[in-house]
Amino acid sequence: MHSRGDCTNLPVVTTAPTPSYLTPPSKWMARGPALRTYRTAIIAVSAKRLHLPVPFDPDAAWGAKPVHHVRGMIGAIPFRGPIEAFCDGWVVNIGHVWRRGAEVDAGVAVDVSIEPEGPQRSDLPADIAAALEADPQAGAFFDGLAQFYRKAYLKWADVRKPEVRAERITELVRLLKAGHKARPKAG
Repeated sequence: MHSRGDCTNLPVVTTAPTPSYLTPPSKWMARGPALRTYRTAIIAVSAKRLHLPVPFDPDAAWGAKPVHHVRGMIGAIPFRGPIEAFCDGWVVNIGHVWRRGAEVDAGVAVDVSIEPEGPQRSDLPADIAAALEADPQAGAFFDGLAQFYRKAYLKWADVRKPEVRAERITELVRLLKAGHKARPKAG
């Protein structure tokens, strides 16, 4: 989080429909109502660091989480990353690699499509969702994990035998509550 002094002269973010030629591929943007589109200008924070402003509160839009991992399109370029608090709003950090082309640079106005990445609570099987709901600490930790870790936990718990599945879900909740990012090795 930056000091208030870093927040002067930030560009205004406007909401506008995304032009049809920039419509994201359906495999990228499959969540429907969770998808947000808007137009904004890229902000330079330093010589090597850019910010993509996010004009809405991700907690209000997608539910409270410690970290919002998102994917989307900046113009025609796909991106992934976490949304972070900045000043009185939200941003996605954009590294210096994005400056290779003129499409994404400080001051450039871009059309943005953004949505939560990976499995969300609403996507989970009922038994796993109920277990995470029953233990808010484990649920909050799960929600803040990157999609790689969430998918790995879900794949590990997805077995056919009901008794093994129940044991794995119990273990999954225990591990998440203890703050373990990675699920146990298959075995």
